[in-house]
Amino acid sequence: MVEKKNKIKAGAAAVDITPKDSQFLFGYPHVERYSTGVHDPLLSSALFLSDGKTELMIIANDIVSVSKESVACIRRRILEKTGVPAKNIMISATHTHSGPITVDYISNVNDPVVPKADRQYIRFMEDGMVKAAVEAFNNAAPAELGLAIADSSGVGTNRHDPAGPSDMQMPVLITRSIQSKKYIACMLVCSMHPTVLHEDSTLISGDFPGMARQILQKEYLGKDCQVIYHTGPSGNQSPRHVTKENTFREAKRLGNILAQAVGKVLNEISFTSDNPLVCIQRFVDLPGRSFPGIREAKQHLDQAVKKLDKLRDFGASSQEVRTAEVDWFGAEETLSLARMAEEGSLDAVYQTCLPAEIQVIRIGPWTFVGWQGEIFVEYSLTVKEKCEHVYLVSCANGDLQGYIVTPEAAAKSGYEASNSIFDHESGAILVAETLQLIND
Repeated sequence: MVEKKNKIKAGAAAVDITPKDSQFLFGYPHVERYSTGVHDPLLSSALFLSDGKTELMIIANDIVSVSKESVACIRRRILEKTGVPAKNIMISATHTHSGPITVDYISNVNDPVVPKADRQYIRFMEDGMVKAAVEAFNNAAPAELGLAIADSSGVGTNRHDPAGPSDMQMPVLITRSIQSKKYIACMLVCSMHPTVLHEDSTLISGDFPGMARQILQKEYLGKDCQVIYHTGPSGNQSPRHVTKENTFREAKRLGNILAQAVGKVLNEISFTSDNPLVCIQRFVDLPGRSFPGIREAKQHLDQAVKKLDKLRDFGASSQEVRTAEVDWFGAEETLSLARMAEEGSLDAVYQTCLPAEIQVIRIGPWTFVGWQGEIFVEYSLTVKEKCEHVYLVSCANGDLQGYIVTPEAAAKSGYEASNSIFDHESGAILVAETLQLIND
């Protein structure tokens, strides 16, 4: 007797999670940046898949980050309403810096202009994610899937060195109806910080991922196709070296680059409904960072300030000045973290992040891995070198209060390393545990 092949059902939905009131827009320190309007809506976009045996839910959200506390709450509520197991639910953040503050970052504890996250908005956001998931579940119908790799070149580079490590491969997973052949959802992963817009912009926006979604729906996929956009490991990736200005026009230009890249590969996709689903997760401890003494941290901050002043005085390029600015931000945060470490008040912060979750979702021959926090791209490249058809999603299922950097970045003590509360060994741990999960 021939075993019957798995038959995929898929459903998708999107819910508007744009704040109804003025919110502090998080991502840049020392600026009292409250929203004055909405340029483009923030969405929670959900994709539900079932092969008849396993059900899974993937939810991508136009927010800067999502806490483990929110993830646990949302998963519990979705399980109650749909029966999808909590471990089979991925919840990611695009990491837009033009959306509300959603996590209280310890590195900003001494910044007088950065408020605590608005609990009322957090509840509204969580409700929106649950609603999107339930609607996607209820919309499920027979479907087929296909995947192609698009080229995202042009949307950014390595933040510190344009010729440095980067990952321009952008997986594009398309779900379409078996009956009508209409697109149900387009899930993609782009390893680039969505930071075209800077602190002078006070309009709510999804940045270039939000623009890409609008263009994709209008010109390539149809308005009813939901775009499930994930940000891949991009702790050291940025549009800084490709943008001409920090404007919505420029965000739309980059969004158009992404949309066209997806459009070029749509006709290459072969579809099948034989896609068995597997979902597993593992929780790991990560080592905390050893912080400098307060005196050393103050000296590092003084050096950062002097370097920034010097570059400004000598008329350095805007990219050089921006890099020095964020290094200054990082030096301030290191001083703040050093004081907290000396006081012993960081232990409670680690408890909000740990244990760190690694989630593996296999869809037929393709594997999507969810990592918490902002991870340097070198770590995902290592995984991809050792395993085929593996695509990594960052800012998934919780935050890490900042970055996981490489040993080289830690030695240079730039912005990301200064901002981190975890040792750089954490990256190697994530890689090793992920490879073991995939191989098992």
